Amino acid sequence: MNFFEQFNLQDFLTCFFALLAVIDALGASPIIIDLRHKGREVKAGKAVLISFALLLTFLFAGEWLLRLFSVDIKSFAIGGAIILFLLSLEMILDIDIFHNENCPSNSATLIPLVFPLLAGAAAFTTLLSFRSQFATINIVAALAANMLWAYIVLKCALRAERAFSGNMIYIIRKFFGIILLAVSIRLFTSNLLPLIHSLSQQ
Repeated sequence: MNFFEQFNLQDFLTCFFALLAVIDALGASPIIIDLRHKGREVKAGKAVLISFALLLTFLFAGEWLLRLFSVDIKSFAIGGAIILFLLSLEMILDIDIFHNENCPSNSATLIPLVFPLLAGAAAFTTLLSFRSQFATINIVAALAANMLWAYIVLKCALRAERAFSGNMIYIIRKFFGIILLAVSIRLFTSNLLPLIHSLSQQ
């Protein structure tokens, strides 16, 4: 069967909405506003392109890459959870953890925007699970549609940042810092216990 003939609208929509939930560009938008308010450079187009390239690479070579470095997906997810945890502390406690001294223009495009917000462990895990369920064309199309959506959301968030007052941004920062803290703890605990169990079986 031709590659493009394998496209199925229902499978595409299933993949699209599943990725929409785990990538959660809307949930990341307050964090982007906070980063901009702190003077960190955010390039929406560059972030989306890098995220798309990383996720696409992981779709086809993810398991091999992790095995190459002797890293399992649970350990990878825990690493992403720790980064989210540190980012949440920045937002809640008004401290700077990610200084980015060696990053040009004080950019926040790669960390935390690309990883773990857009191309995070949850997205990687979801893509790996899709490989055994759906045709590749449906997964790639759903991923591309999600990246387009993420770009639109990020551009709107960067414009919205100019419309918010300092007090409003402060409130948003604290609120979503607590939300992000809870997300990071959930991601950490949900992967830590299975990781410990799998290690104990070895």
